[in-house]
Amino acid sequence: MVGAVSQYLGAAVAATLFDELAPSGVALLRVLGAGAMIVLLRRSWRRRWELAVLGRAAAFGVSLAAMNLCFYLAMDKLPLGNAVAIEFTGPVVVAAVGARTLRSAGALILAIAGVLVLAGVEAEGTARGVTFALLAGAFWAGYILLGHRVARSPASVDGLGLGMLAGAVAIGPFGISAVGDALDAPLVIALGVATGLLSNVIPYRIDQAVMRRVDPPRFALLQALLPVTATVVGLAALAQVPSGQELLGIGLVILAIAGSRPGATSA
Repeated sequence: MVGAVSQYLGAAVAATLFDELAPSGVALLRVLGAGAMIVLLRRSWRRRWELAVLGRAAAFGVSLAAMNLCFYLAMDKLPLGNAVAIEFTGPVVVAAVGARTLRSAGALILAIAGVLVLAGVEAEGTARGVTFALLAGAFWAGYILLGHRVARSPASVDGLGLGMLAGAVAIGPFGISAVGDALDAPLVIALGVATGLLSNVIPYRIDQAVMRRVDPPRFALLQALLPVTATVVGLAALAQVPSGQELLGIGLVILAIAGSRPGATSA
């Protein structure tokens, strides 16, 4: 719950920056700032790094950064709660595949239905926003699967920081020009980096602690509060009042998350 609130407060801050800085620039500042904070605080360069550990951390970081980039591009076209609900197809698939039951198949159907309902809410910008949200969901699935390997490795938090720096390099070509244009606005740069603290350092550090204790399907299930949290934060911080149709779509996704629960999986 703490991670969810922090993550979407950071997203609300990011949304206020989109008029001053392109979403790709905000995403780059978020990932780069968060990675630098962790590496500097942990002095990660002192650790002895094996090539395999570096490779896993880099793959994890690229997936994380791509997820952040696609999510911001989706959020630029869709309300916060809608974007998160559609993005949740990634964790739902991870949880459902881990269960491999008729119940999990039903959960996928509910998730798809929720996405279709949300996709029909707005005419302008919806197709692009939904596409980016679905891409963010795919990268979120990768974040869950790769994140467990990093969280349970000796590198752990150091791998998170180094991975985010690798991710920043990967998405750099998409956001570097926007960041360069904003260098004369230090407050914008500072708020962009602050999104890294709120949306990456705090929630992803919490994720690392949880991932060491539960398996990927269970972790995906534990994220069920995120669409609700995103909707509440969008209402409180961005005045994004959800319609009945939007609430229906988000509700279907939440039911899908609950329905994807792997009944025989031990925590």
